[in-house]
Amino acid sequence: MDKRLLVLAFGMFAIGTDGFVMAGVLPQIAHFYDVGIGAAGQVTTAYALSFALLAPTVAAIAGNVPRKTLMLLGMTVFVAANLATAVAPTFGVAILMRVITGLGAAMFAPTASGVGAMIVAPERRGFALSIIIGGLTTATALGSPLGSVIGGVGDWRWTMIFVSALGVLAFLGVLFLLSNLPMLSAVSLARRLAPLADARILLTLLTTMLAMGGNFTVYTYFSVVFDRAIGGNPLLLGILLVVWGASGTIGNLVTGRIVDRLGVRKVLLTVMILEAVDMALFAWTGAVLWTAVLAIAIWGLFAWSIQAPQQSRLVSLAPTAAPIVLGLNNSGTYLGVTTAGILGAAGVHTLGAHHLGAIGVALILLALATCELATWRITAANRTKAALATT
Repeated sequence: MDKRLLVLAFGMFAIGTDGFVMAGVLPQIAHFYDVGIGAAGQVTTAYALSFALLAPTVAAIAGNVPRKTLMLLGMTVFVAANLATAVAPTFGVAILMRVITGLGAAMFAPTASGVGAMIVAPERRGFALSIIIGGLTTATALGSPLGSVIGGVGDWRWTMIFVSALGVLAFLGVLFLLSNLPMLSAVSLARRLAPLADARILLTLLTTMLAMGGNFTVYTYFSVVFDRAIGGNPLLLGILLVVWGASGTIGNLVTGRIVDRLGVRKVLLTVMILEAVDMALFAWTGAVLWTAVLAIAIWGLFAWSIQAPQQSRLVSLAPTAAPIVLGLNNSGTYLGVTTAGILGAAGVHTLGAHHLGAIGVALILLALATCELATWRITAANRTKAALATT
């Protein structure tokens, strides 16, 4: 294992923790700023939307900036904005700081993925990317629950300080352990967005956005969806978040191993159908602790199992532009989180927090539809290619 990959993965761990940890402290934020729980959820929306839109933009604009410098600048902005969030005097200022935090993450994450793919041999690039992206999934299993417990025991502002401390450690790792990083070829924003013209890729990215939107419609408001089982106990909230994140990590690893054997379509259909059934029952399973634990474990297992087959499909569609399409998939994930924050807020006020699973199911079913459309377009293109090859 190249230690530089671990440094990059830790930076992604800090970014992922920041994106997911708010789910555990939303009630505190709502109370502190005297806003509704739906409005408080927009701290996640602001961060996710900023990250999703700025990641490809920054990667294109800063193409000639040394990679190490860009990552250090990104982590500096990330840490400073998180500390500023902790002392924000008004909710509006807190939202602005979350947007700036997203900018810092957008400076670091695509750069880390690109560097990780270049510092290893070509035949190990897939492994390198899986290690770096694994930092995000590990954040749901470890960073987010720990941050939620810190906020529950102390105050939500200590959660922001905790995330800032992770950012400082990532900064020091880049500063002292990364050197002689190769400069990547500058890629314009137009070229980064060019894969979207391929309907197969666009439909695949829509599948990611919708599926992750379905997941995070519930996850963003986790503390109120499962409040009956949690009973106001911050330690129990942290444990349930660990259950979700650990199950997701296992699901991601297992799915990555079986997708080559069963094929992308079978895996995606199975995962999303089972997940939709599980989420449809949250209004009942979330009422009692033992059923909530089981439902959350099943949900987590399938929630992150979508990413491995999606990434496999994208790389097979555009093997020469793998870092670009994987970056777009990451943006699709965070656009899904953005959608989730908005729809979840509306759902809390109209359906009630305990019924947010219904919105999640609707988005998952839409993801199933776009997945099938993508499969149809891929199959049609392959048939055309085969026909041309025989003539």
